[in-house]
Amino acid sequence: MTVMTSITPAEPTDERERTWTCFVIGPIGDRLAAAGSDELKAYENAVHTFEKVILPACTRSGIVPVRADHIAGAGELTEQICRHVLESDFVIADVSGGNANVMYELGLRHVTGKPTIHIGEYGQLPFDISLIRTIRFDRSRSGLIDAREELESALECGIRDGFALLTPARILRGLRAPEAAEDPAGDDGTADDLDPPGLIDRFAVVEEQMEAMGETVDAITCTLGLITGATEGAGPEMERAGRPGSPMSARLLVMAKLATSITEPAADLKEHATRFAGQMVEMDAAVQAAFDFYEMMPAERRGAEGEDFFAQMISTSQDTQELAEGIQVFETTLKFMSSMSRQLRGPGRDISAALRQFGGAVARIAQWEHRARALS
Repeated sequence: MTVMTSITPAEPTDERERTWTCFVIGPIGDRLAAAGSDELKAYENAVHTFEKVILPACTRSGIVPVRADHIAGAGELTEQICRHVLESDFVIADVSGGNANVMYELGLRHVTGKPTIHIGEYGQLPFDISLIRTIRFDRSRSGLIDAREELESALECGIRDGFALLTPARILRGLRAPEAAEDPAGDDGTADDLDPPGLIDRFAVVEEQMEAMGETVDAITCTLGLITGATEGAGPEMERAGRPGSPMSARLLVMAKLATSITEPAADLKEHATRFAGQMVEMDAAVQAAFDFYEMMPAERRGAEGEDFFAQMISTSQDTQELAEGIQVFETTLKFMSSMSRQLRGPGRDISAALRQFGGAVARIAQWEHRARALS
């Protein structure tokens, strides 16, 4: 059971090509807290819910989920978090335990009238929103699978049919707007800025996300290796099945065997690509801010640190471009094979979806290389 608050997001030119954005809010905890502490348990629970429920459900619908704790820690909301809460196509909120930050962010989201889905662990729903339907789950294996399937259904139905408004949004949309908005500008005619991240904060994000993105790229590379091995292994069998006099059923048998062997890796590839696209959302903002900083600095003052940064961006661009080309090869091959047997269409669709997700991220990274070369 779920509730989404809002109307259908803006229609893309081609629904199948649309990449939806999703902000995930929930208890964050502290991954560096002492073993056995409540803070560490909260962090591990949040990661478990994201990995087993939210990420795979979003991946199925081509949605890129971004976790709040990948942007900032606890405390006052930053400009980036506010923008995600207010502007993302979807928000998925884990309301387990009624965390104060989650409730605050959720309140901001509710008044926008945009799609919001509540999920929560049994016995931990806050009373204040208990009347709002929520995807409830327990932390057993079957409980998490049920929650993932229910979330998948909610997202698919919402994209297809639209969403109903919750009370806050209905009330606000029924009120008349004031005739003249109060001028928020100060004496100098400019509005007060929200507290943006500083340069060191940006570099910290780059450093942390580079490590996480590296792990995701490794996972993509490993998954491509599995698909490569299975495809190459099927070659000799296909050649034998294609000899004169061999029945078509022999070829179908080879195709069925190949489809079985790559179905799971293809689904994993799509999930890894979605994760990579989500990591890129914040990474790109931090990297571009770093480039802006170096661009304003005289070349002679950039030093070895600047050159190391430029070299890292160029290397990252080249590595990801090679990976994208590898995925492209598989997509082309599977499109051809899928035209001969429908058994390969499922894996083919997953690989095509992975290419779209990864391709958008690679385009951003290619811009990093362009800027790095211009400055180095």
